[in-house]
Amino acid sequence: MSQKKFHIVTFGCQMNVHDSQKISGVLTREGYSHAENAKDSDLIIFNTCSIRQKAEQKFFSDLGRIKSLKRKRPDLKIAVAGCIAQQMGERIFRRAPYVDFVFGPQNIHRITDLIQRKSSGIANDDNPEIADTDLPVLREKKGRAWVSIMYGCDNFCSYCIVPYTRGKERSRPSGNILEEIKGLSREGFKEVTLLGQNVNSYRSDINFAVLLKEINSISGIERIRFVTSHPRDLCEELISAISILDKVCEHIHLPLQSGSERILGLMNRGYTYDEYRKKVDSLRKSIQGISMTTDIITGFPGETEDDHKMTIKALEDIEFDGIFSFKFSPRPGTKAATMGCQVDDNVKSARLTEILRVQDSITLKLNKRLENSIQEVLVEGPGDADKDMLTGRSRSNKIVNFKGEGLSRGEVVDVKILRVRKHSLDGEAL
Repeated sequence: MSQKKFHIVTFGCQMNVHDSQKISGVLTREGYSHAENAKDSDLIIFNTCSIRQKAEQKFFSDLGRIKSLKRKRPDLKIAVAGCIAQQMGERIFRRAPYVDFVFGPQNIHRITDLIQRKSSGIANDDNPEIADTDLPVLREKKGRAWVSIMYGCDNFCSYCIVPYTRGKERSRPSGNILEEIKGLSREGFKEVTLLGQNVNSYRSDINFAVLLKEINSISGIERIRFVTSHPRDLCEELISAISILDKVCEHIHLPLQSGSERILGLMNRGYTYDEYRKKVDSLRKSIQGISMTTDIITGFPGETEDDHKMTIKALEDIEFDGIFSFKFSPRPGTKAATMGCQVDDNVKSARLTEILRVQDSITLKLNKRLENSIQEVLVEGPGDADKDMLTGRSRSNKIVNFKGEGLSRGEVVDVKILRVRKHSLDGEAL
């Protein structure tokens, strides 16, 4: 009997990518092997994201294209995982009856039970003790690894569906995390990125700052990153830890979302713009050369032109190295979806265009300061656009494309920056 194969289509953020690695780890443990494309698979899994409407629309479009494959091969199993699975449940079967089973991010451990069912099934357990059990993770690329340190979120920002799909905050015991990272070091991984909806609120037997110190002492690990940080919980103890720990990279992603205090209040973000700005000043004072990135939502319900101008002013005053900016997307079940004064989509688009134009200018200006500098880069492999070039990231999280002979994925090298672009740097390995 030939070995069965699986194929995963992943939508969304790093957390979803890491969840796909867990799904792959569980299936590999059960004797499955990975297939590069859907048509060669016995099992196709769509690992979904419901944070923005665009990702949801793309998922249903891709799911529709599999229908003909299922018709030709009735034994093919089709599964929907992730946040849309958690949120929609039975409605997925009504919309796509050819789907075999559905499971949320807290039910990855149940995938093999679902596969063995002869009828359609849904897993929607809410037992955190089982859901957070350490699962095998299949990481294909050496060098960088993502490690979950906590699950869920307690913040309930008015626009966000995550607390409803991933549950309350739950932190992994530090010992489990440290053992996983020691194992990664033995496998040759050089960089770890700690994952959580709000890593700053990690609370187990130790807090997040102490966890960073423990990881910093692990031999073989050369770089530590983390996402995402909530501004409200960014404290001086954590800022101090970042400044003194040599393996923690000089980059932080700190979502602002809006420069308007009125809109921040409607978003239930839990901080004012003035409080956010003081934390930015503290980071820059304590950590030399720190790179900062952020998230911006434009067109939130009730956002006026004056609110938008406050966001533009915030971008110009703070000068982030980069931003992820999106039009507000109402998510069913959130408070913001039912708010009045929804902003017209054309207005959202115009505001987003201005935000991106302003930020592109800032990013290019900051990147120009790096011309002729020497940057430490972790090699990730050949570049996407030019296979004769290597690509990697600097400690400040800048994408660097460079020439280098005889270098392999996972090596850390010094690169001289010869040319800068809006979203990347070009250089040559020394």
